[in-house]
Amino acid sequence: MKQALKIGLRTLIAAPLLAGLILSAQAAEKVTIAYQTTVEPSKVAQADGAYEKATGWTIDWRKFDTGAEVIAAVASGDVAIGYVGSSPLAAAASRQLPIETFFIAVQIGASEALVVRNKSGIANPQDLVGKKIAVPFVSTAHYSLLAALKHWGINPKDVQILNLRPPELAAAWERGDIDAAYVWDPALGKIKASGKVLTDSAQVGQWGAPTFDAWIVRRDFVEKHPKFVQQFTQVTADAYAAYRANPNAWGVKSPQAAKIAKLTGANLEEIPELLTGSSFPLAEEQASATLLGGGTVKAIADTAAFLKEQGKVEKVLDDYSSYVDPQFVKAVQASAKP
Repeated sequence: MKQALKIGLRTLIAAPLLAGLILSAQAAEKVTIAYQTTVEPSKVAQADGAYEKATGWTIDWRKFDTGAEVIAAVASGDVAIGYVGSSPLAAAASRQLPIETFFIAVQIGASEALVVRNKSGIANPQDLVGKKIAVPFVSTAHYSLLAALKHWGINPKDVQILNLRPPELAAAWERGDIDAAYVWDPALGKIKASGKVLTDSAQVGQWGAPTFDAWIVRRDFVEKHPKFVQQFTQVTADAYAAYRANPNAWGVKSPQAAKIAKLTGANLEEIPELLTGSSFPLAEEQASATLLGGGTVKAIADTAAFLKEQGKVEKVLDDYSSYVDPQFVKAVQASAKP
């Protein structure tokens, strides 16, 4: 009887300890990832739960309206992996935040644009002088707007540039409070309904100021969980390969378009056009000297230099190579070879 009591007691003591260990292990397999409403192929993988299936982790997907907000969340430690544009990325790297860029999500084209309101009296760039232009500050759109003004020879001080997040920007447009705006979807689609595109990021890129979106990760997370980052990269690369293999299959009536529209809030009818308005690099392109193999480092440095010129960052680093990590896309590329 005493032996039975001892065994029972041990079981009672051990059970909570075992449960605690199991819960601890489960807690370790949870991660918070920041995403934005950019229209791109991996939104389908996100909607399908492909990342969770590939990794076995629980993922808390949190939507953010701007890259600046994502950077703040990553810097605080609340978010381990985040989706940001090249401008907030360059600003964060210049502040020497502990982050690495491991995947180029989008080479931005017509999916970001400067739209002027109908009847605003803006027929050409010089008509922007004295007008109110809304844009989320320290975003790729902000960078492109400043680059466009510089190209046109317009001093930013001669226009009224307002810092508004996309939802606020769309609301201000609806009220008639602003004359123009530089933004991405879904806000872009809403303001285009009563405005016209004056320029877009594809054109600004040709003028010498290309922009891109990227996935970044905290250094402490990638050091502890490289396998997760590798699996995340693989799922994202697979989504891009699926789109690039047959873009026509992602038409307005496709399940892919429906999933992207639901997740981003973009107009379903505009999804195919928005997808064609940007470039989505495959693994071998990611790993090349043009992107993560070297070009991205230069692009971040160039962006940082421009931001400093505009007074948006305090300093430019001598070297940004430690903020770019091509190892994961190279592993994806290597695994695809026969």
